[in-house]
Amino acid sequence: MPEVEDVELWAKELHIVGMRIGGRFERSEPRERAVRYIQGLMSDISRKNGWQLAEYAGEATPDGMQRLLNTATWDVDGVRDDLRAYVVEEIGTPEGILVIDETGFLKKGQHSVGVKRQYSGTAGRIENCQIGVFLSYASEKGHALIDREIYLPKEWTTDESRRTTAKVPPTIQFATKPELARQMLERAFAADVPCAWVTGDSIYGGDHRLRLWLEEQHRWFVLGIAKDEPLWCAFEQKRADEWATTLPDDAWQRLSCGDGAKGPREYDWALLPLPRWGQDPQIFHALLVRCSVTDGELAYYVVLAPAGTTLQTLVTVAGQRWTIEECIELGKHEVGLDEYEVRHWAGWYRHITLSMWALAFLTVTRHQAVQTEQAEKTA
Repeated sequence: MPEVEDVELWAKELHIVGMRIGGRFERSEPRERAVRYIQGLMSDISRKNGWQLAEYAGEATPDGMQRLLNTATWDVDGVRDDLRAYVVEEIGTPEGILVIDETGFLKKGQHSVGVKRQYSGTAGRIENCQIGVFLSYASEKGHALIDREIYLPKEWTTDESRRTTAKVPPTIQFATKPELARQMLERAFAADVPCAWVTGDSIYGGDHRLRLWLEEQHRWFVLGIAKDEPLWCAFEQKRADEWATTLPDDAWQRLSCGDGAKGPREYDWALLPLPRWGQDPQIFHALLVRCSVTDGELAYYVVLAPAGTTLQTLVTVAGQRWTIEECIELGKHEVGLDEYEVRHWAGWYRHITLSMWALAFLTVTRHQAVQTEQAEKTA
């Protein structure tokens, strides 16, 4: 997480955040408390729960913070929209990439909205948890979370008692994780978020309905798929790993998909075009295969791209999935993304959205600090 040396700039920018979201609140008290909540999430307090956030804000009890998350009147989706606009204005570029991923929030008990024993990538096993699906925005200027949805398991959607207790809106029905991703992508596209690509892992790439919808929207993508994903080439269908065996030896190139903590992340990559009957010559479908240089493990991606797109471009897009992983990790470690103590539907969205604001604020502050440093060097 960046160190902010210019305290005056930091305070001014946080004031701007308050001005941006102010119209989403009916009263000044929750509006001002929301800004203090974001400020507390960015602080160095050990736990970002109601008691410590209230103490940091100079409040004697956590009652006000709890009201902010549970009963105060404010438009949380409007605050989300303000967040998205802020990120786009500050780090948006035409070459931006929208990244989809999900994460688990480990929980005890059975009453928190959406909780069940299910696989959590966070834990690497089946745990009692909630699952949040996220959309992030990545560009050369930085990356930040811009949208979120909680995954509501099927058994929750048909259990009226649990729905009522957790205050799940009556309009909410079961939606798969790819369907939740599509909802967030629809909002980003409708808001004209500048982006050139969509990427995500095999949970999303393996959903042919999501891929078809993106193609209908004329949106380019590099999406992870499982090795047994069926793919068409003309009138023939094979599994991804079967198509990969047809690649000639000279198809492979060693390329970096971006810098990691230990330097360039290099793999061997190969691209196999999968032309379709009657395909528009201005686009191409393809299978992108990644091979680990250490153990030979293969990973597969399905591609929709404009004709003439280079292999390096596709490799770079595929490598951007790490940005949302970093956003989620930083969100949990630095701004309390997973430290909420709410059980209800609205409370989850409110805490998560304010935590995303804290993360975006730090991303933008870092970008501004880099710009200032570069300007000083060239002056």
